[in-house]
Amino acid sequence: MKRMVGAAVGITVASLFARAVWGVPAAMGGVPRGERADRVRRSPQFRDGKFRNEHQTQSMPNGDAGDLVRRYRADKERRKPRRPVPLVTQPGDRPRQDGLFVTWYGHASALVELDGARVLFDPVWSDRVSPSAHAGPRRLHPVPVSIDELPELDAIVISHDHYDHLDLPTVRALVRTQRAPFVVPLGIGAHLERWHVPADRIVELDWNESTTAGPLRLTATPAQHFSGRGFARDGTLWASWVVAGPARRVFYSGDTGYFDGFARIGAEHGPFDVALVQIGAYDPMWPDIHMTPEEGVATHMDVHAHVLIPVHWATFTLAPHAWSEPVERLWREAKAQDVTLVVPKPGERVDIDSPPAVDGWWQTL
Repeated sequence: MKRMVGAAVGITVASLFARAVWGVPAAMGGVPRGERADRVRRSPQFRDGKFRNEHQTQSMPNGDAGDLVRRYRADKERRKPRRPVPLVTQPGDRPRQDGLFVTWYGHASALVELDGARVLFDPVWSDRVSPSAHAGPRRLHPVPVSIDELPELDAIVISHDHYDHLDLPTVRALVRTQRAPFVVPLGIGAHLERWHVPADRIVELDWNESTTAGPLRLTATPAQHFSGRGFARDGTLWASWVVAGPARRVFYSGDTGYFDGFARIGAEHGPFDVALVQIGAYDPMWPDIHMTPEEGVATHMDVHAHVLIPVHWATFTLAPHAWSEPVERLWREAKAQDVTLVVPKPGERVDIDSPPAVDGWWQTL
């Protein structure tokens, strides 16, 4: 009897393990080869076998790992909303207009409509940000709209290859439902190739290189971060992005630490009508590669933007800080610096020419 029970337990454990790792190798992506690898090696950012930041940075947690574990375990309820996050659900299709509109779907996923064109940043529609569909950080609120409801896009822009910014199931869905190119930093094309994205829909750029999409010019600009989907790190590049139309300009920070490169981006590409800036998942143990909310405001000012919209918060728990702490700190700093701040609900379409006042919607959650 004991042997039968032991065998049953073993089979169950093996089944659960097999379920957890199903699809993991594919999700980890590919390795640049051929011309893609040649372009990587020729990049000024690629030295001694990996991409580098402009300044020396520490990407691994720096400090007492035990303290980090204790902070994660303590007061877990603070790191998620107590009630459902309010969503704004709306039809994905809408007339193309010459204005400037931003729709934040949660975390770093955002649709920008400018000068009659549409750009989707870092789309992640999966329930978890992980190579496995059954393990890893889980979504704290639903996506406001389905992939099928998105309007026709002119470009899909990726900032770097971490799972919370580059998601295999979402990419496959966008290949099926859209015709727009994927505009990505160097090396990420190898991931897309492995996932059967057509070659003519992959555009790889180094820092300060540009491409066009409809009336828009998209430029990969520096950021201070790192990359990697497995054990190897920094084999692909990371970037912030400038999107310039005939009349309007948008800056997207991607994931980044605060550094002097933002002032140079502002001097060369600014001013901007709106900046979408990362404010969450910071911690003293990794100060170089994620910004605090106060640094997010400084970045907004450095690039000379008019309206600030925070991203990279509210959707996944990726650091020990409280769920609403990033936006509370951001709101205080924006007031102190007289910055025009908009904090949309997931799915809310914001008219940048008529920015709504901050209403503190998250404070009741």
